[in-house]
Order: sequence, then structure tokens, then C-alpha cells
Amino acid sequence: MKSENQNKFRNMIGQSDSIKEIFRIIEKVADSDTTIMINGETGTGKGLVAKAIHDTSYRKKNPFIQINCGAISEGLLESELFGHVRGAFTGAISDKSGKFELAKGGSIFLDEIGDMSPDLQVKVLRVLEENEFERVGGCQTLKADVRIIAATHRDLEEEVQKGNFREDLFYRLYVIPMVLTPLKKRKPDIPLLLDYFLEELSREKTKELMTVSDEAIELLINYSWPGNVRELKNLVERIVVLNDNGIIKPEDLSEKIRSGSKDIISPTIEVTDEGLSFNTAVTEYEKALILKALEKANWVKNRAAELLQIKRTTLVEKIKRYKLKKGL
Repeated sequence: MKSENQNKFRNMIGQSDSIKEIFRIIEKVADSDTTIMINGETGTGKGLVAKAIHDTSYRKKNPFIQINCGAISEGLLESELFGHVRGAFTGAISDKSGKFELAKGGSIFLDEIGDMSPDLQVKVLRVLEENEFERVGGCQTLKADVRIIAATHRDLEEEVQKGNFREDLFYRLYVIPMVLTPLKKRKPDIPLLLDYFLEELSREKTKELMTVSDEAIELLINYSWPGNVRELKNLVERIVVLNDNGIIKPEDLSEKIRSGSKDIISPTIEVTDEGLSFNTAVTEYEKALILKALEKANWVKNRAAELLQIKRTTLVEKIKRYKLKKGL
């Protein structure tokens, strides 16, 4: 199946190389029934990719069921996934089918699977390996006929090393991994997404379609978008509701966007007449750069790693190596 045009695929918009690669992979894997693991920051559109895989597959006429594993407590999540029998726990007044039953013949999207408890990970692994499960409190073995698509914003390799995520489940999930690029690295897609959301939301809110000034577009393209596509859509919705001028100007944007993403100020190193030790200078430069990123990110390591464009695991190793602490 071919995409509707080169810039749009199943409600996903973009012309960057990274998003076109996602379109290509979806078309390749849709009918394979292989387990898919989608990695990406919050707001990058992991749910849209999962739905596109389902809608492009032979399972498209059957249910697509999504559940956020990080938004439900462990006890309730087990019942939501596998169902329960009457009397299994207080409040279980009747038998209930779980998502794996309700999604029969279709697809189940396990969003934020990295937040799932180890006990539940074992049960999901059984579904992946044997296509079997039992309801909570039940003894009847049920067969699962679903295609599993999982997603997380976490670094699951790091979670495996920490003992928070089962290694066998990790390898069973990572048959076909897909990585969604953050919006800040998809600059060619920003004007397309902006036009798409403006048209969609203007129609939804019964407002006149607005235009965007060149100055505003430049600011939007150069902004870092920590909330990714979701943040852009929320911004457009706010402007569509509040703006009556018919044109989006820089003053319609938040101060955060107008000021842009300030680059981390690099430490200054001078070469004196006496010279300097290259290795020592590089080490000190790296330490100072990491400290500045951590301070800018208020010591949130995920954000600091993003600012430095390195993996969180790499950042944590360097923090330990240099014995960096808040307040240094």
C-alpha cells in the first residue's frame, strides 16, 4: 500500500528523511504480525504510528485497543489486560473480559510498557511466547489472537541493566524496533504540521483559517519543542481559539518560543604562551559543559542528555566518573 502523498501517511505529516523512513517501515511490517517496539520521547506520535500499523494491516477491520501501562495501578492493570472472574478481588462482582480478549483478531497497543511491573512483564511474555493467558482469579487458559505493538519513552536497555525490565521480554519485544525522531530534529516537518493543525483546528472550532507570518514561522522552526508534536498542536489550538487577527505573529507566541532555545554557553579555554595539557583541557571542558547542561535542565538527567544530544546512560556514566554533584 502506498501513502496518500509523500508528505502524509495515516494522519502522520512530514517530509523529513526520518519520518519518511517511518512511513516505509510501517508499509513493510504492517501485515507481518511481528511484534513492534516503538521508542520515542513523549509527544512524538507513538500512538499514531501504532494505529497506522494496525490500519495498514489485514487486521484493520478488527479492534485496535490502546492501554497506557503507566497510567493505571499494577493491580488494576492486570485486570484491564487479562480480565478477571467474579470474586477475584473486592469489587469483582461479575466476570470481566480484558483487553487481550477484547482485541481478538485485532491489535493491542501497550503504551509506556517500560512502566509495567516485573510480575506483569512475565504474563505479557507468556502471551508473546505461547499466545495464552488466564483471567485474574481464573484457572481457564484462554488463547490470544492479537498483534502486540508496544511503546516507551524509556531507555529499556538501561532498565534491563538496572533490573527493572526483564531481559527475555526486552528481546521478545525488540523484533522490529522503530525510533521516532524528536520534532526539534525534524525541522522540515514543522511548517507542514503547522498548516495541518491550523486547518484541522480551524474547521473544528469553526474559525477562519489563519496565515502565519515569516517571522513567526522562523521562531517556530528554531524552537526546541520539548513536548514535540503534541506541544505544537496544543500551541496551535490555543492560538486558533484566542487569535482574532487572522495572522499569527511573533507576539502571539509565548516568551519561551520567542526567546528560542538558548544554546548552552560553552566554557572558555585559552591557550597561554606556556601552553596547556590537551587531555586535561578536554576533560575540564567536558566537565564544565555537563555541569552547565545539568544546571540548565535543573538536574533532570533526561533533559540534560537531550541538551547535550547524548544518551542518558552516557551522561550518567560521565557524572559518576567526574563525581559531579548539584551545587558544585
